[in-house]
Amino acid sequence: MRTILLVRHAAHDNVGGFLAGRMPGVRLGAAGRAQAERLAKRLASEKLDAVQTSPRERTRETAEAIARASGLGEACIADGLDEIDFGAWTGKTFDALDADPAWRKWNEQRAMARTPAGDSMEQVQARALAHIKTLTAERVALVSHADVIKTVVCGVLGLPLDAGPRFDIALASITRLAAGPGEMKLAGLNEVIW
Repeated sequence: MRTILLVRHAAHDNVGGFLAGRMPGVRLGAAGRAQAERLAKRLASEKLDAVQTSPRERTRETAEAIARASGLGEACIADGLDEIDFGAWTGKTFDALDADPAWRKWNEQRAMARTPAGDSMEQVQARALAHIKTLTAERVALVSHADVIKTVVCGVLGLPLDAGPRFDIALASITRLAAGPGEMKLAGLNEVIW
């Protein structure tokens, strides 16, 4: 079976302060760079064949550390791993978002609600799973975002998309999939590197 490692990016300086989404220029801070290096050191033992990443700066920086530690060239950018497009919500503080009824609906009914840009969790899941089905490497790390990884896990386990809030995908964590002909299974969830 092939090994697919779903990796959440390391921390930027304002995690929890605002919704970064697809905002340009959100890079790893000092703590995030240290997290990425610890994660890269851990993943070097996986003998990866490839590293792919969302186009966002924070994911690319995390992926670059992993690729370097694994003796690979540059990480390949994969649009299927991209963050949700939050449209007008991008860059807003969570305090401001909590006052928005549409934001509350998004968090209460993820399977049915849409972002201001029109993204639904079903669309995010479809693009991420479609990308995973194109993979040919035996051992690959895919660096992405918490909600994207949650949609993949829900898809693999046959859970409704509203189940995502019931489990965590921590910063700089590893979620492991085993993939064989016509099947995928969850082999590990939210392994955190401290």
